[in-house]
Amino acid sequence: MTSSELWTRETADRYDAEETENSSAAVLGSTLDFLTELAGDGRALEFAIGTGRVGVPLRERGVPVAGIELSEHMASVLRRKADEETLPVSLGDMATTVVPGEFTLVYLVYNTITNLLTQDEQVECFRNAARHLRPGGRFVIELGVPPLRFLPPGQVAVPFDVSERHLGFDTFDLVEQMLVSHHFTRDGDDGAYRRDNSRHRYAWPAELDLMARIAGLELERRVGDWDGSPFTQDSRKHVSVWRKPA
Repeated sequence: MTSSELWTRETADRYDAEETENSSAAVLGSTLDFLTELAGDGRALEFAIGTGRVGVPLRERGVPVAGIELSEHMASVLRRKADEETLPVSLGDMATTVVPGEFTLVYLVYNTITNLLTQDEQVECFRNAARHLRPGGRFVIELGVPPLRFLPPGQVAVPFDVSERHLGFDTFDLVEQMLVSHHFTRDGDDGAYRRDNSRHRYAWPAELDLMARIAGLELERRVGDWDGSPFTQDSRKHVSVWRKPA
């Protein structure tokens, strides 16, 4: 067991409803195009596959997909969409859990590497990806760039969503390289808000490159989004691809 916080049954049951926009064809299309091209004619392994937001439609495109998931509740939601034969899932953490076979692609989306709350565990995640890749295979991570440029002196919080039914902001511990993501969500029409928060260890692109090097992987490509747009100093996230030498 790693330091990742476990998703509860209540959170898992409402996850898909809260991620409807991010699960739409318009949003997922470029993600699936990117991953399908890298998988080629081989197999793909998704770390922290969750409810299958990406893994299920990728499998529907013809890519054989397997997954690793820490929360049995999230995996149970996925099972409503695909059975074990169609999309096998191993319960366990993404830093140490090993599944059978080799893969041309291992991927980790939606900032999920930050669920590992220590640098050592994040390094082990890279090593675990390398362990599963066949020579020439790729490891892909989608991760936000820490928005520290938005922090004026003395401020510790950065808002990331201010909408009618949701208020979201991150608070930062700059010494420990940790952030807490705070969510206030209005579920009904009575004006009441539900409060949730989660802890994350943020990492810079250069730090991930060093983790990859420790795991024997080489940076092949870094872009600003799944559509291949350039990664610049103003990018709010990156999609990075590391390759296992042939």
